[in-house]
Amino acid sequence: MAKLMDKEEIRRVLSRLSHQILEKDKEVKDLVIVGIQRRGVPLAERISGMIERMEGKKLDTGILDITLYRDDLTQIAHQPIVRNTHIPFPIDNKRVVLIDDVLYTGRTVRAAIDVLIDFGRPRKIELAVLVDRGHRELPIRADFVGKNIPTASEEMVEVKLEEVDGRDEVLLLKRG
Repeated sequence: MAKLMDKEEIRRVLSRLSHQILEKDKEVKDLVIVGIQRRGVPLAERISGMIERMEGKKLDTGILDITLYRDDLTQIAHQPIVRNTHIPFPIDNKRVVLIDDVLYTGRTVRAAIDVLIDFGRPRKIELAVLVDRGHRELPIRADFVGKNIPTASEEMVEVKLEEVDGRDEVLLLKRG
């Protein structure tokens, strides 16, 4: 096991991602942030809060659960855990920034886009991730990447966040 990021580095990376999101399109009136369940949600809330402090405007921030849209639903569990999706604002003609912890195969992002389209037709969908570990199976890339961490297929990137796990860190683990 190797520690790839600690609490302070995660804070710095999220601050940089927040600035990059703003720099790409200075107009925040049509910007909404949506976190993918599970650890994408606290990351989205942190980024939204940072942008709010920088711009003085509260952003609409939503929660997206992709469980029922997964292409491997029958393989993950007999009774998969379905979490909350909460997007109480319109996304039509909005710039939606999806937030997730780790980008790996791209399948989670594909499912997230399917869910979003069920809520409306955004002007643009962008992706911000804390970690991009490679090994894509679909032609999906992040617009904003906190840290690129090349990994072997037998390795796993594990993100721990204060809101879910009681501490902030990113670990590289060996499978098996």
